[in-house]
Formats: sequence, structure tokens, C-alpha cells
Amino acid sequence: MSDPAHGSWYFSVQLPRDTPGPARFRKGGFRTARQAATARDHALATAVAGTNPRRITVEQWLRRWQQSLPGRVRRSTAATYGHHVDYYRIPYLGNHTLTGLRPAHIETMFTTIGALPTRSGRPVSAATVQRIRATLRRALNMAIREQLLLVNPARLILLPRPHRHRPQPWSAARVAAWRHDGQRPTVSGWTPDQLARFLTFTADDPLYPLWWLASLRGLRRGELCALRWTDLDLIEGTLTVNHHIAHVHGRPYLDSPKTAAGHRTIALDRTTVTVLRQHQQHQQQFFSDARKPWQPDGPVFTRPIRPDWLTHHFTARVTASGLPPVRLHDLRHGAATLALTAHTDLKTVQDMLGHTSYAFTADTYTTVLPEQARQAAETTAQIILNAQHKLPRTKPG
Repeated sequence: MSDPAHGSWYFSVQLPRDTPGPARFRKGGFRTARQAATARDHALATAVAGTNPRRITVEQWLRRWQQSLPGRVRRSTAATYGHHVDYYRIPYLGNHTLTGLRPAHIETMFTTIGALPTRSGRPVSAATVQRIRATLRRALNMAIREQLLLVNPARLILLPRPHRHRPQPWSAARVAAWRHDGQRPTVSGWTPDQLARFLTFTADDPLYPLWWLASLRGLRRGELCALRWTDLDLIEGTLTVNHHIAHVHGRPYLDSPKTAAGHRTIALDRTTVTVLRQHQQHQQQFFSDARKPWQPDGPVFTRPIRPDWLTHHFTARVTASGLPPVRLHDLRHGAATLALTAHTDLKTVQDMLGHTSYAFTADTYTTVLPEQARQAAETTAQIILNAQHKLPRTKPG
């Protein structure tokens, strides 16, 4: 909370009844809300450490668990856990004692969450519900390790499995339906012709090389934003992914890939090398005109690009092009589909995308294009036709 009289932040907490000292604790003089929240959580964790285990509430335990996260998980992961704790766990479960928490309490929480609309007006997705449960399970597993619980009640909850929507290409029929009443697939992708039209439309866009890389090589938006010239070898025709831009509390920061598979080297075709060489020459000329030294280890895209801004800019460019809508992330799916259409083996596509799981690549990022489906149907029918032609001809009757 802010203190108008002093221009600073303070916190006030109600400590457990069996905690030594006053039941309510207040402290101020913090420059930011985050500093006050950190101090509050530390005060709670310290108080809980000396509390009768049977009197520890779920809120107190979750605050203590949050204090243990820095240095053990990624900053973005800790921020996601914190969001789950503040918006879901504590409001619905915080008043229960840790030892008194039952599966029925957790089921009631999920029933309530499922009925609440998100900022987009849609209900919370099954995938989000699963992630919320995973956060709770992790926090309660720590209580089991410290012998405060015997069983993790979050493990006993049955939740609907997330439905993985298979991407649908924008066929002529789907485009017509979209233009008529706005009807669109949950997850969609452009056909090669539609992608070519978008790249032609954005040919004069300063971010054209970025759209090209996203479309043909399938880089994530955070990886594109973090790309530096030292990550490119335009002689050998390779691109190495070493970093990505992540967000915590709305602020971007440079981070390493989440998995070992995320650290990868991607082969570049000659056309992509040409696109990047031309972009490099334009960038060097821009710095020369501004009488600034060009940095060979500088960012490939000199304008400070945030991943969230990039998403909004891409959406605006798609709208201006008149093409059916796709998400920026759908270009990544499209890159995998195009590679498979070119008869690239799935293992190579997996490495290009930086996936740990071969099955995940196959299930998530591959869609049969209409042209492929028609060719497969024709080939199948031709097998029967060829067999029929080999049969001896007999006269009826």
C-alpha cells in the first residue's frame, strides 16, 4: 500500500495467533511496491517458520514457498508461479490450514475459476487450469519434503485434459466463411500462396528479414528479438540461437533458452542469406549516415523490439494486407509445415524448432496442406486403378 503522507510504500500483515510478538505487523519506508511485497513475504515466511505446523495456513505456506524460488527456477517461471498464487491460490485456498486442505476445497476452487471469464471474455482454458494445478502440486510437494503433509491433495484432483487444436490451413472455403461472418479456426495457418503474398506485401517493411526468418526458419518471437550479428555466420549459412527476450512484470530481459534443445544451430538457405546480407548493408549505411559506429556484435534488428510489441505490429501488418488472420506464433507452425512439404525429415524439423520431444513436434506443428492431401488421395486411388488394369478382362454373362 502507498503512504500519501510520506510518498513511500508499506505493508501490513496479520500474523498467526501463536506467533511470538504482536498479532499485526506493519512496516513502511519502501521505495517501490515490489520492495514492500518482498519484505512482507519475508516477514510471513519468518513468522511461519516458528509457528505450530498445524496452524500454518495455505497462504502462509505459499508465501514461504515463493521465498524459496529465486535461484531455483527461471525468473519468468517464478513470475508465473507468483501470478497463480496471488490470483487463484490465496483468494480461494489461503484461509484453510495446510494440514486441513482437502481435495474438495481444491475442486471447489477449480469449479469457481472455470466459471470466471478471462480478460478476453473467454473461460479459463483447460491448459491454464492444468498449469495452476501443477503450481499447487509443486508447492505442496515441498510441504511433504518438510514432513508437514503426508499426502499431496492436489494429486487427487481429476481435471479435464487440454484439447490440442490441430492447426487448420486457410482453404478457400474457410476464407469465404471468414469474410462472410468472421468465422475462423481456433488455430490456423497460411498456405504457401498466402504466405508469399504477405512477404511480398511487407517487402519494404524494415522488419521484412524478421518476418522472413519467422516464416521459413520458425524462430520464436523472443529469439528473433534477441538475435545478434555474432549469432549469424553468413559465409557458412548458419544461425545459432543463444538467447531470447523474456518478460517479468511487463519488463523484458535477456535470458538463455529454456532447454538444451533450445540452444541450436539452424541452416540457412541461400535466399535467406541474401536477405540478411542486404539487411546488414542497409543497417551499416544507416549507422554511417548517422555518423555512428556500426557494431558487428550488435542486434540484428536495431530498433529495441519487445516480443509483445512485435505481436501487435505483426497483427497490424496482417490486417493491412487483407489476408486471413494468423498469429505470429503460427508462422512457426507454418515453417515446420513448409519444411515437411519439402520432404524434410521430422527429426531435422524438430532440431530446427528447438523441441526436446520428437512427438511434440509431430503433434503440434505439422498440418497436412490441401495440396498434400489431394496428392495423397490421388496416389492412393491410382494404386487401385493400376491393379484394376492388370486384371483379365471378362465379358458379362
